[in-house]
Amino acid sequence: MESPKHAGDIAVAVSQAYGVETMFTLSGGHVFPLYDGAVHEGMRILDVRHEQSAVFAAEATARLTRRPGLAVLTAGPGITNGVSGIATAHFNGSPVVVLGGRAPRSRWGSGALQEMDHPPLLEPITKLAFTGGGAESIGQDVEMAFRTAVAPHRGPVFLDFYMDDLFSPSVEHTTETLTPSPLEPDTDALAEIARLLAEAERPVLVLGSDVWMEGAEEAARDFAEEFRLPVIPNGQGRGILPAGHELLVTRARGAAFGQADLVVVVGAPLDFRLGYGWFGGKDGAPLARVVHIGDAPSQIATHTGLSGSAAGDLSVLFWSLSAACGSAGVNPKAYAPWLARLSETAAAAIAADAPLLESDSDPIHPMRIYGELGKVLADDAVVIGDGGDFVSYAGKYVEPRRAGNWLDPGPYGCLGTGLGYSIAARIARPSSQVVLLLGDGAAGFSLMDVDTLVRHKLPVVMICGNNGMWGLEKHPMQLLYGYDVAAELQPQTRYDQVVTALGGAGELVTSPAEIGPALRRAFDSDVPYMVNIVTDPQIAYPRNTTGL
Repeated sequence: MESPKHAGDIAVAVSQAYGVETMFTLSGGHVFPLYDGAVHEGMRILDVRHEQSAVFAAEATARLTRRPGLAVLTAGPGITNGVSGIATAHFNGSPVVVLGGRAPRSRWGSGALQEMDHPPLLEPITKLAFTGGGAESIGQDVEMAFRTAVAPHRGPVFLDFYMDDLFSPSVEHTTETLTPSPLEPDTDALAEIARLLAEAERPVLVLGSDVWMEGAEEAARDFAEEFRLPVIPNGQGRGILPAGHELLVTRARGAAFGQADLVVVVGAPLDFRLGYGWFGGKDGAPLARVVHIGDAPSQIATHTGLSGSAAGDLSVLFWSLSAACGSAGVNPKAYAPWLARLSETAAAAIAADAPLLESDSDPIHPMRIYGELGKVLADDAVVIGDGGDFVSYAGKYVEPRRAGNWLDPGPYGCLGTGLGYSIAARIARPSSQVVLLLGDGAAGFSLMDVDTLVRHKLPVVMICGNNGMWGLEKHPMQLLYGYDVAAELQPQTRYDQVVTALGGAGELVTSPAEIGPALRRAFDSDVPYMVNIVTDPQIAYPRNTTGL
């Protein structure tokens, strides 16, 4: 006779109905029934060494697959350890469901182990944070969590359960995975945007992460190509126009944003990465008009003046805007001189960088690493950035060839995402190269989860730019005060030996000529492999304060 289903079985079955295939977790007694449910229902359980990595892995799963990710955290410190991952998912708009344990209902208020009321802590960084109503309602509670997470604008949801409720028998639940009705864009708003494009001489189109997350990358590319618009990608918008595309002007970013007369930003917030929405004004140019387009009204900026805005399903929006531009008489040929100017600027920047990408300087210039990496990256490689100065170079010199293949922490800027993201990437893209770019500071946050890669047989190539410091802080502090404190790390720390001790492989590189061979050995190894490259501590990534 078949045993009655308990609440954990039902929670897992509902998760599977929303496309979840892997449960990311760190073992905890409060959530044993969820593990038992995963065993019963055939869901993969992947256990990590720190709860933040479980949430980061769930978030990367959501960003790579465009299906919700699932993390299961035990009560108290299990959940508080996951807060940085949940906050990152919040700022990235990633549909992640975090299921948490909770001290027993029958002992609540009497000081049970790890007794804590979690939802009030998580409410500011989730779309919804709540406690399950009981064993009988677990199916509808979990369905509510997933339905909320995937609805525009996507984001994390937290749901915890009293321990005794989870262990109790429950009832079957029929899940209705309703697809949210797409928000139709306002036709008048689109007509106004089309009018602005018809009047513009120097437009720029910014494609952000939500274009990828909405599945609108083909519509976006078609729109850009139809009207010959210069494009700058942001976040996971990288790769929508592949490296080398004639409309891609990333390397002319400063000129594009500084001299544009119209900037249309789609699927990205007007945050510090985009100068808070202030464009133009360079070399005598007037300030640019700005149009902001998002998948939901909540994503439209309110902190700066806009000349136009629209919200809705982004594929529908691109198609509708294309029709509106046709009616408004937008002429792609009018932008040709502007595009040619930006293309020349980009080509000049690429030519100027060539010597450093091949530099034989000793100590190693970080750019030489990216020059060598570019020679061995496959078209479908997933590249993950986790660091400060070293990873800033990646944003400039690693141009994805396909959409959805770039991961960085996003606007929250939380270090330590790298190992969790790598775990998820290897599972989501089993046949692709997975490359994790680590600063030596960032490596300290999560390198123990190499053990997770080893135990679960997940080969990843890790490249550590090791300059022995917190470079993002050391150089600015010296500029401000003439000295620095709390910015030093041990020079030439053998992070590669940490990886080897945990069961992977690796090597230390101190000569520029050895970078290329070391990378090839790493990709050929089929194990978690660290290429630990000592770089020149005097080199600081050039940046300004505007985000432009």
